[in-house]
Amino acid sequence: MHSSWMIGVDLGGTKTEAILLDKDSHAHFRKRVPTPREDYQAVLATIRDLVTEAECQSGERDLPVGVGIPGSVSGVTGKVKNSNTPCLNGRNLPDDLSDILSRAVTVTNDANCLALSEATDGAGQGAGVVFAAILGTGCGSGISVDGRLLTGPNGVSGEWGHNPTPWTPQKELDQRSCFCGQSGCNETFLSGTGMTLTHQLLWNKTMAAPDIAQAARAGDHKAGETMNRYLEHLTRGLAGAINLLDPDVIVLGGGVSNLPELYQHLPERLPRYVFGGEFSTPIRQAMHGDSSGVRGAAWLAVQPDVAVKGGGPCP
Repeated sequence: MHSSWMIGVDLGGTKTEAILLDKDSHAHFRKRVPTPREDYQAVLATIRDLVTEAECQSGERDLPVGVGIPGSVSGVTGKVKNSNTPCLNGRNLPDDLSDILSRAVTVTNDANCLALSEATDGAGQGAGVVFAAILGTGCGSGISVDGRLLTGPNGVSGEWGHNPTPWTPQKELDQRSCFCGQSGCNETFLSGTGMTLTHQLLWNKTMAAPDIAQAARAGDHKAGETMNRYLEHLTRGLAGAINLLDPDVIVLGGGVSNLPELYQHLPERLPRYVFGGEFSTPIRQAMHGDSSGVRGAAWLAVQPDVAVKGGGPCP
């Protein structure tokens, strides 16, 4: 079925959001509900109900659906892996969603959705290679090339969050265990949670990332040093990605991306670590903010060849 509508679903750890977009990228329906993160069957039912409600707004049925998830889908087994929402791991989410919705459903990582959204009509629109990083409770990235997602045969393209932070002493890496089973991953340094951990390790005090930034601006020298360390870690992490991809634009999303210090100081710091000592890549905040993930999921629905697609009748 060819339609001017598409539905995106952002399945997050705490909330699940659905959106109804038209072909001109205008939103006609948005709704967020809590994620029943401990109950897989309830997750499926939540997505079914949101899709049904979105379709009611369009007046059509069997619309294309894309879903972004915290984790990836194995290209070998079709099952979810690497998710910090445990009830998803080991489940064949694409097929199960296709069964409950009676249509093909495309599923990919939430950071891929950020990249696709921002490359399509956001801060990376018109760029050749877009590297989009989520700096939130966790840390990840997605890569878009000429408006198409780069996913890879193992479903882990863009898993930047689970590479060790470059140019970091082993002692510091060992201090930060990651849920993936490794230690010293970018996620443990560059997420908001990572900034909180840096502050705790330095000063034996727990503070949320926004509070650290606010205290640093107010002249608190301890918070200022934490911010300095965070910027240094983020500089190294981004430089590693730049030395591999040399993207045309870097887009930052997630709660930490709201800090203006990132855009003020990263461009001057990066030449130290970028090979050749030159850096001119624009670093931009995600244009669609916390809506980028769900918007990217909707665009994913009409680009089904770039992600894992569940069975069922084709739309």
